[in-house]
Amino acid sequence: MTKKQPRFYYKGNQLKQLRAFCAVAKSGKMTDAAEQLYLSQPAISLQIRALERELDTVLFERHGPRINLTREGQELFEMARPLVAGLESLNTRFNRRMKGDLDSGEVIIAAGESTIIYLMPQLVQLFREKYPNIHVQLRNVTGRDGLAMIRDDEVDFAVGSMLDVPSDINYQPVYSFEPALIMPIGHPLADSERVAIEDIAPYGLILPPRRLTTWRMVDRVFQQHQVPFNVTLEVGGWEVIKRYVELDFGISIVTGICLRDDDKLVAKNMSDYFPKRSYGTVMRRGKYLSPQARAFLEVTEEASLADSTWSSQQKND
Repeated sequence: MTKKQPRFYYKGNQLKQLRAFCAVAKSGKMTDAAEQLYLSQPAISLQIRALERELDTVLFERHGPRINLTREGQELFEMARPLVAGLESLNTRFNRRMKGDLDSGEVIIAAGESTIIYLMPQLVQLFREKYPNIHVQLRNVTGRDGLAMIRDDEVDFAVGSMLDVPSDINYQPVYSFEPALIMPIGHPLADSERVAIEDIAPYGLILPPRRLTTWRMVDRVFQQHQVPFNVTLEVGGWEVIKRYVELDFGISIVTGICLRDDDKLVAKNMSDYFPKRSYGTVMRRGKYLSPQARAFLEVTEEASLADSTWSSQQKND
């Protein structure tokens, strides 16, 4: 007695067979099913016969041009119909969820204190106006901690400023701000039309801790111009630095992002010596971004373009 060999077949073929089977079961005619699936009638017949062979049963009773389901066929139809219907709508549902359906979910963003205080409120407000049902989480971190969270995929991305970009990180600048020397009202440099970097040397500087980007940037510029400088106080946060400058503990080099019209300070543009400070998005190279994260990046880009247009109009007026 010859042992029956098991059949091996590509599962994708069975999906095609079930699709053809359900189309015939619903329409009751091979010709109608063929038109619906954009196939020839012989192709539909071959799919049905192959499925019957695989299941070792008869699925249809043929009565002239019309065919009816057998008891086994009716049972299979009940089982296969939800599967085939789901496959039919898979592309539409997937595209809606991944590209258009943004009524839920969350986006997790790492940012430093200055970015959270000065830059993120506008972006979060714009994002919530457009996507009110997406939850936004802001993680207040330092630069090193932020990079660690990015690499460990604990956040979708970060928003901040970078001078040195590691090879595994992608940094996309979005905003830029002018550098400024700030001093208390009545300071000896307050009335100078232009402050040279040599003019700063006699005065003590208040800077963020040296592990942060600002300290390293200031140190680099002074070294390039071979001008000594003296740091009298290291303290974190632009608001704290501005407060200590107001109290005449020293002067500071800051980024224009933190300056406000109501500050009780004198600010001098230092773009002749210090580079503009860019702020942008930071993420791991090759990182997959959720639809919610991509939506936030789109809002950020739109806000940046709007700000650029406004600034250009102001310069032209």
